Amino acid sequence: MDRRTLMKTLIAGLGASALPLAPLVWAEQSQSDGNDKPFSYAWLKGYARELAGRPYISYEGELPKSLKELSWDDYQAIRFRKDHALWAESNSAFQAQLFHLGLYFQSPVTLHEVVDGQATVLRYNPEFFDYQGEQPLGDLPGNLGYAGFRLHYKTDFSRDLAAFLGASYFRAVGAEMQYGMSARGLAIDTAINGEEEFPRFSAYWLEKPQPGSHVMRVWGLLDSPSTTGAYAFVLDPGKNMVMDVDVALYPRSEMKRAGIAPLTSMYQVGENNRRMGYDWRPEIHDSDGLAMLSGSGEWLWRPLENPAHLRFNSFSDNNPQGFGLLQRDRNFDHYQDDGVFYERRPSVWVQPKGQWGKGSIDLVEIPTVDETFDNIVAFWHPEEPLKPNQEYLFAYRLHWGEHAPVNPRELATVQATRTGLGGVIGQKREYFSWRFAVDFAGGMLTMLGNDAEVEPVITVSRGEVEITSARPLSAIDGYRAMFDLVPGDSEEPINIRMYLRLGNEPLTETWVYQYTPPPPPERKLY
Repeated sequence: MDRRTLMKTLIAGLGASALPLAPLVWAEQSQSDGNDKPFSYAWLKGYARELAGRPYISYEGELPKSLKELSWDDYQAIRFRKDHALWAESNSAFQAQLFHLGLYFQSPVTLHEVVDGQATVLRYNPEFFDYQGEQPLGDLPGNLGYAGFRLHYKTDFSRDLAAFLGASYFRAVGAEMQYGMSARGLAIDTAINGEEEFPRFSAYWLEKPQPGSHVMRVWGLLDSPSTTGAYAFVLDPGKNMVMDVDVALYPRSEMKRAGIAPLTSMYQVGENNRRMGYDWRPEIHDSDGLAMLSGSGEWLWRPLENPAHLRFNSFSDNNPQGFGLLQRDRNFDHYQDDGVFYERRPSVWVQPKGQWGKGSIDLVEIPTVDETFDNIVAFWHPEEPLKPNQEYLFAYRLHWGEHAPVNPRELATVQATRTGLGGVIGQKREYFSWRFAVDFAGGMLTMLGNDAEVEPVITVSRGEVEITSARPLSAIDGYRAMFDLVPGDSEEPINIRMYLRLGNEPLTETWVYQYTPPPPPERKLY
């Protein structure tokens, strides 16, 4: 499934309407009487709570036919006119452009501009767009609504700073001005039996920035069959885009697996997994690992994979300090892609605010055959289900950019993970084993002499470990740890943990991995 088809799948069934989905009696009144209405986050939370007491309504199938049946090329031919961007004629540091409805984006979103605490609905205006496509759009109603919006910053008004488009998806850039992975407002029932539910932002409020302000404020109303929610975003551009997010959820029904601060990325092939390595490019991925800082202060690194079957890993924790999907490998030579530049993809780090309690950081890896499918999802899953008639508050900070804002400091970090057939070269292999080579650099490793007695500490859930070593690797000014894993006859996954130590002192973050042995008929000894 490619990204276009995926987006169509995600959004289909969430509701489409020729009216702005606004339950939005408030918004409808604004359009009818032409008056501004007071707006605040407190009002939005109250409205989301009230809305949760009503049945969810889907308006699927009411978008004009000419928009629903647009080809990809014709949809791309609908261009927003830059001279109509919000605040283009002011001295604001930000500008906003609007996305047109059509093709996969069939759920109208009500957009508002907030000025001095007063909100005005942004009515659909066909003059905001140029259309160079072949299929006639026809006369479109004035209450059509929009699909979403994108933001630009004064450093370069021609390139996106952030975009909110499709279901509850949004993404942003750091200093390299490069899009990559996405975040979501909420994940519901991801990787469990039955269909995943994709909540959507049915309305946004964009505050006109004050002169001289370098932050942008956005609010969103989340709606789905299972829940409503009020969201407040504060965007602060810089070397890293810092995005503060406040969330208030009001479930309509119990959510057994609610994903807080969900991140969505792509991993097809890399040093660690070459199952789909038929492309001429050595590596293809938006992110190469899941980094975690536990509530107890332990740093973990889980390399991503493109598994043969859906894989779900859960890392239990209490009051996590942070997690993120990172693109640590920033070397162009490792990708050789001079079109999309995977080495520039931003990492995203989630920094919780306050106490999130018990739960788990969940990682979902879905098989993919190419780079057009976002197959990686990571999120925080509260231990207790979210129940109706309750308010659940979460706050966190997202960091978008080349590096996470925090690092293990004195601990070395994983630079690369490689795997392959185990055994000793030149000697006959009597049984199947799988080799792991993990490179660490940074921290105290740079201060060690060549005679330092560094050892790998390896634990496995089953199987036997052999041929272990840890030796200096001058090419990265670090160390390479290697070992073979003998899985036995079972095909059950094996969980692995490893770190390097000197005496009793840890030198590195903890590398965690899940290895699934191939069926015995496929275990070649060569």
